[in-house]
Amino acid sequence: MLHLFRTSLGVMALAAAAFSPGSCAQAANGPFLAHQALYDLSLVKSRSNSVNSARGRILYNFTGSSCEGYTSEFRQVSELDSGEGKVTLSDLRSNSWEDAAGKSYRFKIETRMNEADAGRVDGSAERDGDHINVKLKLPAPKSFTLDGKIVFPTQQIQRIIAAAQEGKSLLELSVYDGSDDGQKVYNTLTVIGQPIPADRATSSDPSTTDEHMRSLKRWPVTVSYFDRDVQQKEGEQTPVYAMSFELYENGVSRQLVLDYNDFVISGAMGKFDVKDSKPCN
Repeated sequence: MLHLFRTSLGVMALAAAAFSPGSCAQAANGPFLAHQALYDLSLVKSRSNSVNSARGRILYNFTGSSCEGYTSEFRQVSELDSGEGKVTLSDLRSNSWEDAAGKSYRFKIETRMNEADAGRVDGSAERDGDHINVKLKLPAPKSFTLDGKIVFPTQQIQRIIAAAQEGKSLLELSVYDGSDDGQKVYNTLTVIGQPIPADRATSSDPSTTDEHMRSLKRWPVTVSYFDRDVQQKEGEQTPVYAMSFELYENGVSRQLVLDYNDFVISGAMGKFDVKDSKPCN
């Protein structure tokens, strides 16, 4: 059941700095706007009728700059009611740092289901030429290599924003974020819609009314995550989950929709605060 609640740390990085450029703070520090965003989760629909209700919150903190790297703090608490008194409470916490060039990535992730002991992942990844060296401390010490074409979460956001700005509608990337047991790589397919002008009327939330965001355009984006270890059979492979949102050119995301195949959850932005950022020397 845990996979039903996990949210790609990369996509949330994209949702939180969900990844990209913006106002005066961004002019000094590059493409990402340091900010904190709070999303309220609720059930949109249940396709299998196995979920009666779902609720929760996502809190995302994104700080840093192009010279000191980017730090992401993420927490998602979710409650799923499948009826007959079966309620599952999940708590996902992560803290990660990635340098601006996408060469180094450090991560700590903790997941807890109901009253069970927390599962922990702690590790780092370093890009070295045509490969990536990964070292895990938890859940068990292990070292292995990944293909150098794989990207880290902030890189993923950078690539999506760059593709959107170039007018592209599709982007395929393999992403490593340290989730699950620290060894999982996801193949992703990103579909990018037509840009939404800043002056287009929309339902308001704290992002659309913030002074840093009013003049920025955004794109409707859907990122589907596929298990790279699952061999594709006849027909199209079903994603493990998909995430849709509106992505601002400074990396902030609004109107989240998390599709876990059996059911769909929406994330409405309840709070948005821009953080101070240290200018690069």
